[in-house]
Amino acid sequence: MSQSRFYSISTKGKITTLNTANEVFTNHKNGEFYWLDYYQPTREELTALIEPLDLHPLTVEDCTDENLVPKIEEYPNNTFIIFNSYSYTERELWVDEVDFIIGKNYLITVSGYKSNGRNPLLGIEKLVERDINQAKLGPSHLLHIILDHVVDNMFIAIESLEEELDAAEDNLINDPENFVPSETILLRRHLLTLRKSLFHEREILVKICRKDCQFISDSAIYHFRDIYDHLSKFFELIETYREIVSSLLEMNVSMMNNLLTKSANQTNLSVRRLTLISTIFMPLTLLAGIGGMSEWSMMTNPSNWKISYPLFLLAMVIIGLLNYLLIKNLEKRDKVK
Repeated sequence: MSQSRFYSISTKGKITTLNTANEVFTNHKNGEFYWLDYYQPTREELTALIEPLDLHPLTVEDCTDENLVPKIEEYPNNTFIIFNSYSYTERELWVDEVDFIIGKNYLITVSGYKSNGRNPLLGIEKLVERDINQAKLGPSHLLHIILDHVVDNMFIAIESLEEELDAAEDNLINDPENFVPSETILLRRHLLTLRKSLFHEREILVKICRKDCQFISDSAIYHFRDIYDHLSKFFELIETYREIVSSLLEMNVSMMNNLLTKSANQTNLSVRRLTLISTIFMPLTLLAGIGGMSEWSMMTNPSNWKISYPLFLLAMVIIGLLNYLLIKNLEKRDKVK
């Protein structure tokens, strides 16, 4: 649902709400500047600003396009800025575009375009009223207040990602069998999205602080340097988190390999035990088969077995013991090698 709000801000700190954008165009007074705030606007609403404010048509097109990277564009009568706002809920990173068009005596903000009900500038009016002593200094200072709000929301999203990362790390350490790598990979994807955005947003602040934007006053540049410091800190945090994610995935692979190796060793140990038993009993089975043939008893008379049978069993025990000792001796020699 489209929502439009228009304000007149005087140098004395008075904020006046206007009913329509036409009042901005027709009731311009000295010592005042105007703030036009659009939430989920239609293309027609933005197109109506082109002629009165001498906007470039590309600014309207960029405001209604999706998946644009943050950027800053200089035009003869205004400066156009694209910034991203972030929110993190239910393990999903939501990216919402916020557009700024700043001129000599006006600031236009466009947000919520195809944002599925999310409002990145929700409650911004109260924030401006609270900081009216700064906002009354001009569009540049008002831009700083709003941009600082967007960056603060970004920090909240980064903190939420950090909590998810800490939880994944604890899960891997305390319960590695239930660790879900796909969730960590999703975190890495979110961090990559943030990194790309922060990279371009830092470039925007570099240009502003370098005084490349004619519509940003010198008195406001010092405030934008503070935002640049925040973005640089966030960028470093994201780099650190990405390294942690990579370490977690590598650790998970290493732990899985250790578990597989342990399982393989247990299997090998079982096979060795079975092999040892089979090796010992193979000659005994052969002797038992020969000694137990009925033809032998028929030829030698069963009475002869009263003495030979116990001797035969004793011989089998001795042979089995010798086989066992021989196998153990061979294993020791293999370990030494």
